Amino acid sequence: MNRLVINKMPMLSYSTEEAVNRLRVNLNFLGKDIRKIMIISSTENEGKSFVAFHLWRQIAQSGTPAILLDADLRKSVMREKYQMEAADGKELFGTSHVLAKDMALKDAIWHTDMEKGDILPNIENVINPAMLFEGQCFHRLLDEMAEQYRYVLVDVPPLDLVSDGERIGFMCDGAILVTASGRVSRRMVRNSMRQLERAGCPLLGIVLNRVEDKKKQNYYKNYGYHEKQPRT
Repeated sequence: MNRLVINKMPMLSYSTEEAVNRLRVNLNFLGKDIRKIMIISSTENEGKSFVAFHLWRQIAQSGTPAILLDADLRKSVMREKYQMEAADGKELFGTSHVLAKDMALKDAIWHTDMEKGDILPNIENVINPAMLFEGQCFHRLLDEMAEQYRYVLVDVPPLDLVSDGERIGFMCDGAILVTASGRVSRRMVRNSMRQLERAGCPLLGIVLNRVEDKKKQNYYKNYGYHEKQPRT
């Protein structure tokens, strides 16, 4: 069994933890057919990987089987940010290895200290992973994961950089769009929504990130969230 150690698990402020929990609870209203969920943003540095990681963590800690799939094969930050390493000191492997058919999915999944939380991290970035997403391998990977876990959370590159998100969205049951307050325009958000619609990926909700606390006239210690009620 592959065992992954997450050495850096940030403590969230109460408001942020509650906001992520609210998002987790809202997912329950989507129905059993919504299993493969893409977490995406319009552009860089909006916090999509943060949302994906902590939503996965809360789902797993609640006792619901969930896997976090790092599909940002071009510029993944998750392994470094959370200081992931193999418990036995061996070399890590992940998403790109499976898609390149170097190993089977069952041999590449990493188990964590959370009984219900597994991860398929991305270890080696790929210059042009488009072909890996266009083939049937990734589609089968998602379907196989959906049979094993209640939720498959897929962290993907932003929509404005490359077309990976649209390709992956076509294979998912829906998407959560993470938007950083004050960073992107409404026009960009609307364009992202149109891109998801064009890809045939239903928009399940929008997470408004880094929201200013008007009462305290400052920002939450980590992040603030407001999510649109997911569609059923």
